[in-house]
Amino acid sequence: MRHGDKNNNLGRKKAHREALLMNLACQIITHKRIVTTLAKAKALRKYVEPLITKTKKSASKEEISHNHRIVFSYLNDKAAVKELFTVVAPKIATRPGGYTRIIKLGIRPGDNAEKAMIELVDFNEIYGNSIASATEPAKKTRRSKSTAAPKAAAAAAVAPVEATTTEEVSAEPTKNEEVSDEVSSDDASGDASTAE
Repeated sequence: MRHGDKNNNLGRKKAHREALLMNLACQIITHKRIVTTLAKAKALRKYVEPLITKTKKSASKEEISHNHRIVFSYLNDKAAVKELFTVVAPKIATRPGGYTRIIKLGIRPGDNAEKAMIELVDFNEIYGNSIASATEPAKKTRRSKSTAAPKAAAAAAVAPVEATTTEEVSAEPTKNEEVSDEVSSDDASGDASTAE
């Protein structure tokens, strides 16, 4: 019986499963996103997120080197550990958790397995830009008078800017005016030649 067993064995023995997760973790740290089966992606999330959290807890030099050793024992890849502590750690420094995102991709034609893409959240430029703007909501106040004053001040600040831009535009000659000047100068020279 498997009562209360929440660990997905992925159809492998312990050593094989650990080697698989170690390899997948190194690949996601190196490439920032990988495509695998949904079950492996969910197991990888449990494996890699605590390792990413280890990069944030660095109060002293001894603690930093200790965390390097712990992460290396889980990854066994110096390049992946270096990438994790130098590239990934600064980007996820402010995030309180949830460093990975799993996106389902449908089924695989050969064996009907569910595919999924697992990626590091902070390295996705498409989603990252909208999330950054959404994290800074507008300030809300309970006073109704204070909300009307900033709107009027903002409208007043915008009006002079618009006026200066229209003056600048009207000061510059347009293409039609330049063409008409050229035509009139050509006509004048043509009239002068006929007068001779």
